[in-house]
Amino acid sequence: MNSTIEIGSAKADPGSISEGSISVEKLAGGGEISIPVTIINGISDGPCFWINGGIHGDEPEGILTCSLLKKVIDPKKLTGCIVLIPVINVPAMEAAERGNPLDTFSYDMNRIYPGREEGYLSERIAHVHKEWMVKYADMEISIHSGGSHSYLAEAMFAATDEKTQELARAMGEDWKVCLYSNVTSKSPMAVMSEMGRPALTVELGGRSSTAPGKFLEVGEKILKACINILVHYKMIEGEAHYPSIRYKGYQQALLAPKSGVFLPNKNIKFLSMMKKNDFIAAIIDYQGNELCQLTAPADGMIFGLRALPNVTVGEWCCFYAIIEGEW
Repeated sequence: MNSTIEIGSAKADPGSISEGSISVEKLAGGGEISIPVTIINGISDGPCFWINGGIHGDEPEGILTCSLLKKVIDPKKLTGCIVLIPVINVPAMEAAERGNPLDTFSYDMNRIYPGREEGYLSERIAHVHKEWMVKYADMEISIHSGGSHSYLAEAMFAATDEKTQELARAMGEDWKVCLYSNVTSKSPMAVMSEMGRPALTVELGGRSSTAPGKFLEVGEKILKACINILVHYKMIEGEAHYPSIRYKGYQQALLAPKSGVFLPNKNIKFLSMMKKNDFIAAIIDYQGNELCQLTAPADGMIFGLRALPNVTVGEWCCFYAIIEGEW
């Protein structure tokens, strides 16, 4: 028999679902900063699968995925528990910005995680979240996307150990690119990895996928991966599916060498092998003159591309995976 799980104001008995919030701090006007949480607690004992979304406020894909998963999981047929955090960084999500505009000192929470108990505002939010996550989570995924500027195809970052790669493979047949993570990076994945627990940073969606129907497609694809994970770890019944090939390598971000308008190669295909020096995009000035070109830095593949044509020197243009082989 499973036990009752309590996180913040949410309290789920075995075989039930409970929604609540994790209180962080009160503001001067009386408003409260809190983190929404849903617990889906199974009947029998098993692992805790923790899903994080919204550490960046311009990436709402985690909210959608959590809402879809909550509708299809029956806690009376679940082994273990699922904890859904649709939004970690609520102030950033409310502003639809990458970081919290109220906090200019630690703007990007995915660069300062796990924060500090007495740190800047975003650090305090991160710290409270981390304390609950490490108390319960046996495995974790953080859902990301290209946000307001880019589109990212199915890719993930993960440590190389066996337990983490098992989780990466359990994402299923659509997820063929698994890049090396920096375990010392400031993210929930890094904290979990340092504790020897499997965790992934998952990328899919962004600016090009917010049109009617497209946003839902992204959520359904991540939902499919979450269900496959649950099946793989025998938390629900079903048949798991796995990719026939999984590529490994590392990311190289291609930044804009000039300011202007970003014009990608119309024949570009995501997650398809390219050769070094293949043409990726051009940047033109406001009179249509070509200023520069971006080319493939090595053999590999594009998993993310700028979707906002306006570009300033030094901004993200392309997320490129330099492929070193197969897992």
